[in-house]
Parts: sequence; structure tokens; C-alpha cells
Amino acid sequence: MSADRLLSMLLLLQTRGRMSARRLADELGVSVRTAYRDLDRLQAAGVPVYAEHGRAGGYQLLDGYRTRLTGLSEREARALFLAGLPTPAADLGLAEEVAAARLKLLAALPAALREEATRTDAVFHLDAPGWYREAEETPYLPLLVEAVFGRRAVDVRYRRWREPQEVDRRLHPYGLVLKSGTWYVVAASGGGHTATYKITQILDAALSDERFERPEDFALGAYWASYLEDFQARRYTGSATVRLSPRGRERLAANVPPEVVRAFEATATAVGDDGWTEAVIPTESTEHARGELLRLGVDVEVVAPEELRRAMAEAVRALAGTYGAGSPDERCRDADVAQPAGT
Repeated sequence: MSADRLLSMLLLLQTRGRMSARRLADELGVSVRTAYRDLDRLQAAGVPVYAEHGRAGGYQLLDGYRTRLTGLSEREARALFLAGLPTPAADLGLAEEVAAARLKLLAALPAALREEATRTDAVFHLDAPGWYREAEETPYLPLLVEAVFGRRAVDVRYRRWREPQEVDRRLHPYGLVLKSGTWYVVAASGGGHTATYKITQILDAALSDERFERPEDFALGAYWASYLEDFQARRYTGSATVRLSPRGRERLAANVPPEVVRAFEATATAVGDDGWTEAVIPTESTEHARGELLRLGVDVEVVAPEELRRAMAEAVRALAGTYGAGSPDERCRDADVAQPAGT
């Protein structure tokens, strides 16, 4: 049984009045049979749902019955959206509010729904950051939260990748995004240009007295989707033809981004009878591609472009020199030189 679905059904009946089982099923994306079963469960939990028969009939709540979330503060109301995300809530400085809001939400539920919600909470946990990385320090995140909700400008000192690396900006923060454990602020700067800033790159920040209005047509989700699409287009500016052994193909997904894996699988063709596969993959730069492909060791061969192939060869020669793995002739020559005199 889905506790959130039962709560959604209760709120639908509360806000829309009389509804047929078919209409409830359509709204909740379930079968009519499931809708009937959920209505029975609401009644069993003590919710006064009753049916009226006839063409205009349906299910509705007893007049005057309402479920309320009483006593929620403004910050607790915000925290409800993060009730299942304890780590991001803590990052935003809302850990205590989330805990309080969850208690009040549970207290407002009928006993049966409260038990189901508690059971659900016990078996799900979100850990957003990826493996093999330390949690990033974001000391200015709570300040940015205040700026977003209060629509206040922020003066920041920001470190970027190009020169001059450290710049001062006055930002109008439109929203915050958590991507793979990393926080970003989407904000307008001078001239009204909207851009994305990595919060760990903010060196200093202070709230300004200036107030701003977020454009009515700005949608954070739509902006982020467009930003990611543009980022991918700018990220991969080249391509390479590579060959992988069967083992290299198995290891590919663990060593390169998903879009590279998808490109390989879409263009893969068998070469020879030894199981090797050739395909074309997108690349950011020669240096970046070399770093990623070297992770595959002897299970990858770069066919083209020649610049990347030479870069791979240079890296392999450097490694061979480091570990004393030169050619047999070189090893013999080194051994002769190392012989003591008179032997």
C-alpha cells in the first residue's frame, strides 16, 4: 500500500469534492480496482468517506471534515519539500525544520497512514554524492538560500577557470540546484545575463540590501535542462575512433561518462575474430581523452586521430621508462653498462 497515494486521494477529495472511482484512478495513475481498495482503506483508517450512487454520484468526504497540517512555520513549510532528503536539507541549514515538519506531518495523518509512512521511511535512504569523493564544503549555501527566498542580491567573489580567475560579481539568485552531490546557484549578474555558478567556487559572499524580482517566465527546471544540453554540446568538440577488447568493453562504463558509452554502443562494429570492437566516441580534448582512455590499459587502442594516438604512445613510453620496461635491446644495453669493471 502506498501511503503517499492514500494521502493524495484524501487531498483530492478534500480539494475537489465528489469524485468517481474512475476519476480518482485516472488522477492517481492506478486501476479502478486499486482506487476502490484505497477508498476502503481510507474508511478503515477512520476517514469519513462515503459514496453517493447514481449518474452524478461518487465518493466524497463528510461535510466539514478536513485534514490540516497545523502549526507549520514558514521554514518548516519549505522543509516539507526536503523531507526525504536529509543531507541536502542539512546543507541548506534546514535539518531541524525538516525534523519538526516531519513530526507535524505524521501527527496530522490517520493512525494507519502514520504507521505506513513510518515503515516507508525505514526502508528508503538517499545518498546523493557519487562514490570516491569527499563531501564538498559549502559554507555560503545557507546565505544563498536566504537570498533566493528573500529575493536579495548577493555580492560574491568567485573563482573561475579562465583569467582573471578571481572576479567580483553582484548576483540575483533565481534558484539552487543539487547535481550529483554538488550545489549550484542559478543567478543573473550585470546586464541581466543568467548563468550557473558552482557554490564551492564562491570564495566570499555577503547579502546586499538590494531587492530584485525574478522574471515571471523563468522556470528553474526548464533552464537547467537547457543548460545541460548546451553544456554537452560545448563539452564534446571532437571525436576519436577506438578499438576495445571484450574486457575493455565491459570496463568502459566504469571509466568514461555515460554519453561516451552510448556513442560507443551506437557505432560499434566487430573487427577481426578476437572479439575486439571498433567505434567512434566523442572527445573533449586530446589531453582529457588520453586520461580517460589510459584507464583501460591494454584493452584499448586509439585508431584516430593521429594526435591522440601519438599522445597515447608518449604516455605509454613514459610509463615504460618509469618502471624500467624498455625494449629488450635497451634492457640489455642498460645491463652491460651496469656490469662492474673486470667481469
